Amino acid sequence: MNKPLIDHDAPFGHAHGPHLTGSFAPVSEELELRGLDVEGEIPADLNGVYLRNGPNPRFEPKGAHHVFDGDGMIHAGEFRNGQFTYRNRYIQTQDSLKNLDAGKETFWGVRNSEKGSADKPMADVSNTDVIGHGGKALTSWYLAGIPHIVDPVTLETVRAAPEYVSGLGNGMSAHPKVDEHTGDLMYFDYYTEKPHMSYGVVDAQGKLVHHVPVELPGDRLMHDMGITENYSILHDVPVYHDEEALKAGRHKIVFNSDLKMRFGVIPRFGAPESIQWFEFSSCFLYHVVNCWEEGDEVIQIACRYMPAQNPDGSIDEGRTAKMIGGLMMDARLWRYSMNLKTGETTERCLNPDYNIEFPSYNSALTGRPTRWGYFIDHHPTDFRWVGVRKMNLETGESAGAWSDDVDHCWYSEPWFAPADNPKSEDHGYLVVFCWNDDTRVQELQVFDAQRIDDGPVARIKIPRRIPLGFHGCWMKPEQIDGWENAA
Repeated sequence: MNKPLIDHDAPFGHAHGPHLTGSFAPVSEELELRGLDVEGEIPADLNGVYLRNGPNPRFEPKGAHHVFDGDGMIHAGEFRNGQFTYRNRYIQTQDSLKNLDAGKETFWGVRNSEKGSADKPMADVSNTDVIGHGGKALTSWYLAGIPHIVDPVTLETVRAAPEYVSGLGNGMSAHPKVDEHTGDLMYFDYYTEKPHMSYGVVDAQGKLVHHVPVELPGDRLMHDMGITENYSILHDVPVYHDEEALKAGRHKIVFNSDLKMRFGVIPRFGAPESIQWFEFSSCFLYHVVNCWEEGDEVIQIACRYMPAQNPDGSIDEGRTAKMIGGLMMDARLWRYSMNLKTGETTERCLNPDYNIEFPSYNSALTGRPTRWGYFIDHHPTDFRWVGVRKMNLETGESAGAWSDDVDHCWYSEPWFAPADNPKSEDHGYLVVFCWNDDTRVQELQVFDAQRIDDGPVARIKIPRRIPLGFHGCWMKPEQIDGWENAA
């Protein structure tokens, strides 16, 4: 067994860039902690598991490090009958196990290589997203790899799930969507070869039941998708690989403001020719909040990435590409409408005042009309999430916000956790990890989702910093195989 790294703020030093130090620094120990100190009281009607995925390099990188690089690690808080357990585990992909056997990093990162490079291969690390499906948790990678099935309670990696994917890319990108009414999971894959994209549906039993190619005008670097009760919404973004860098096997992105943002609406089990494409103003989207149908219209609520501007008001394409690549968020809540009958489109900003991202909502309403969304407030210049905010998705109004300290707090993606026997869409709790780099206190904070402004009703003290990560989910007891029998 390889000697574990020491948990501190710079286990690899500073030679590989800023995203391996301080609040970003990886942790090495896999822990299971119970009986932790709690300020306030854990609600008795809060039961389930909060899961959050993110990169956590096990070994020193081979070159310059990007925040997207590193082995996937799940951090989780289990709530059961008023008791709390914290766990964290590495996601055991084939490539991470190869590193473990070698006792060193054998792959390259985003700054040094491109997916599929023969001489500088990148690892499939499954470090980006996690979602509940078929009684288990499913992890995925933003560059589209093999999804991995994880036990949502123990966090043990059950197995890789190559049977979920098919086609040229043979992968699943981050941000698949699960319809909790049917159990269907919808996903997309993307790649540099034609047709550049594919779309698939996996049923509740884990069987791939639909998979079709999606032809795009060229290489694209989309990040998310949406679903409604009957349709899926695929993205064709004006962001793609720099051609010369791609030839050299390096990852560098271009933002082209001459291209429109396009959304393709396809019936859930539709053929490629059934896709209807709709054009909108040029921009980028990292994350969709939710989508639904209103008569003949498909509605998509998203966090629109606001392109950087030149003094004359035109888009600064170079600066926009660098912001996107570095996760320097400047996003606003946006409503897109697509009329499937007339082809008409509308788009509007729901609120110009708040730079918000990493959205969540009541996942039981995935693909259905949703009034409430939950977000992080993004720092205007740093890659740091400074607080949590509830938004009205109909009016765009802020419905509550909280931060312990906007100068020192690092929040994770918050998730809505319904109360037992909920009486309304927002009857429940907001759960989120929060690290304060001044007091050096790590907490899992629990808010009353109807009263965010009141602050946490419970602060669970975790005696170890949790590095900044990416996406999470909430899994209810009825979504978890063997919940009643688990310890």
